[in-house]
Amino acid sequence: MLNKLQKKVSHITVGHFYANHAEKLGMRLEGSSRGLNRLIREPTINRPGLALSGFFSYFAQKRIQVLGSAELSYLKSLSASLLKERCRALFARKMPCLVVARNAPVPQVLLDTAAEFETPVLRTNMITMKFINAATILLEMDFAPSTTEHGSMVSILGIGTLIRGASGIGKSECVLGLIERGYSLVSDDITRFRTAEGSELIGTADSMSRFHMEVRGIGIINIASIFGVGAVNPQKRLDFVVTLKDWQEVENVDRIGIDRETYEILGIKIPHVTLPVRTGRDIARLVEVAALDQKLKDMGENSAQEFNQRLLHMISERRSR
Repeated sequence: MLNKLQKKVSHITVGHFYANHAEKLGMRLEGSSRGLNRLIREPTINRPGLALSGFFSYFAQKRIQVLGSAELSYLKSLSASLLKERCRALFARKMPCLVVARNAPVPQVLLDTAAEFETPVLRTNMITMKFINAATILLEMDFAPSTTEHGSMVSILGIGTLIRGASGIGKSECVLGLIERGYSLVSDDITRFRTAEGSELIGTADSMSRFHMEVRGIGIINIASIFGVGAVNPQKRLDFVVTLKDWQEVENVDRIGIDRETYEILGIKIPHVTLPVRTGRDIARLVEVAALDQKLKDMGENSAQEFNQRLLHMISERRSR
């Protein structure tokens, strides 16, 4: 049985958020790096306007806090003593970090208080709402449940296809044959999946092995270098699962294809077929045809059901004569 490792993310560190998304969000660290080990426990953003006014009854302290033009304008309107008091009250809540939008200037007392409480302060050149929208999407990805599957993934005319099977069954050779036909590699041997909005699965490869394949007898090859950048895809939605099995291990070979199987990953069911493997069969071609047939089914055209309806209609006509 193939092993799976499922991971449910309950938190990430500020350091993880900064290291992975600083470039995308135009962020830079202001001051000391102390506090980057603080935990972000909710995948969303909070604007602490009410907190700065002294109201903390419903303060979302587990979230990243963002200061925009409205909050900074309010801080500038406070007296020096009240500003210091509000800053201390804010940072005493041990929030993960503070992000200042638009690279706007902030009162020095705020930076000094943040350093005292070892709260990271980040600056972004993005306007407030664009930062909140972009950061929320990235946080949702970071917090999404994830798992790994033993199998290789390819994109066949837009159909993300996971190819599973026992070791030595011919997965890599099958994928290589599909790449030669012009399709793109997502991952080889181990595929990581995360959920997207709870309804889709996004597959990708480990950063170390991305765009590489192991071919027995040849070794590790770089697909992008050999076949070009069009032969690789960093990530793809999973639409279809194919399991390769030795012909002798398949008890009942489906001859028509009316019964639709599914394969479940992270609670999401994906259309699935089992292909018997034996000497002389062009497995890459069979996987290609199966994926294209699945694409037709997604568009509402089911060849097996259409054939079955025609057969039943013919039988009915003969009986009525």
